[in-house]
Amino acid sequence: MDLGPSARASEYLSTVTAFMDAHVYPAEPTYAEQRRALTEQGTPHHLPPVVEELKEVARSQGLWNLFLPESTDPAHGLTVADYAHIAELTGRSIEIAPEAMNCSAPDTGTMEVLHMFGTHAQRAQWLEPLLDGRIRSGFAMTEPDVASSDATNIATRIERDGDDYVINGRKWWTTGALDPRCEILILMGKTDPAAETHRQQSMVLVPMDTPGVTVQRSLPVFGYHDQHGHGEITFDNARVPASNLIGEEGAGFAIAQARLGPGRIHHCMRMIGLAERALDMMIDRSRERVAFGKPLSDQGVVRESIALSRIEIDQARLLTLKAAAMIDSVGAKAARTEIAAIKVVAPRVACDVIDRAIQVHGGAGVSDDTPLAAMYAGARSLRLADGPDEVHLRDIARQELRRR
Repeated sequence: MDLGPSARASEYLSTVTAFMDAHVYPAEPTYAEQRRALTEQGTPHHLPPVVEELKEVARSQGLWNLFLPESTDPAHGLTVADYAHIAELTGRSIEIAPEAMNCSAPDTGTMEVLHMFGTHAQRAQWLEPLLDGRIRSGFAMTEPDVASSDATNIATRIERDGDDYVINGRKWWTTGALDPRCEILILMGKTDPAAETHRQQSMVLVPMDTPGVTVQRSLPVFGYHDQHGHGEITFDNARVPASNLIGEEGAGFAIAQARLGPGRIHHCMRMIGLAERALDMMIDRSRERVAFGKPLSDQGVVRESIALSRIEIDQARLLTLKAAAMIDSVGAKAARTEIAAIKVVAPRVACDVIDRAIQVHGGAGVSDDTPLAAMYAGARSLRLADGPDEVHLRDIARQELRRR
């Protein structure tokens, strides 16, 4: 199995590397300052203008929508495994690089769902402006009143009423919902509670301006508020046309699985890029600081942290690339075990490496003077997003038991 980038992907990697070095990394202080200013103005979820500038540069260089698989967008000719290498690079500046290239969650998942399952009208109305980067979206699945690790627990009701569906329920952790550019939600709820367990759920498109849709609050992660916001949303007799149904009634669970598979590759490779950035910071700090008469980099315990971080990052990368290559060759369904494995491994490795970097930085590591605390918050939350570790471990164990 060849896990290296193709010749075409290598060209993109060179361009992305140059884009990151020349534009993204230098923009990080500006992004931070603009976010502070927007927060002080009472608009914490508005996009800092520097990101729009980066989007124009990325688009002019052809670094746009690269997450789309080769079968969807033959123009760039990238496989899932090819894109995995690019996603890792963008993870090094995870707050701005993915969006600058129109490759950020949850929009990537929304676009994939609309491409695979949307009608012509749904694609024209929502997919095209998403591909163009003119709007944002959200995925409303998780609920506060049930254990959403088991998606069959979802209680939000989607009931047919003539030519409409009427929605009642409460969602939370709907990433992107606070961004004023968020215009559309994909909502998962129950259309037939009496059906077979995995055929009770359906997905519908819900415009944010639908009467009865109310964003209650933005949920912080360890005290950090995401620029796009993680929304808690209530749906009180929210009415949408029946034509907003995605696929068919009862297909929601299957669509969710199709959406989450390739997306987990993106998340995991970005986590690996984030871990690489933390390792760089750990090494730089260990060379700069002197304790007990010598640089921290000469202390055996610090060297062990560096060595373990290198080993774990490389292991996680290889496993993730293997999963990506399997998606390309045999499809996401056949790569189910590998996808579950990387979803456990990559965020854990990122957490461990960032934690070591925090330790080497001392008090600075837990302050906002370095990005490490925010990096840890993001990595730790990914052990819950797209399914908690325990669900994936359960799935892997079941597959192993069946093999015996």
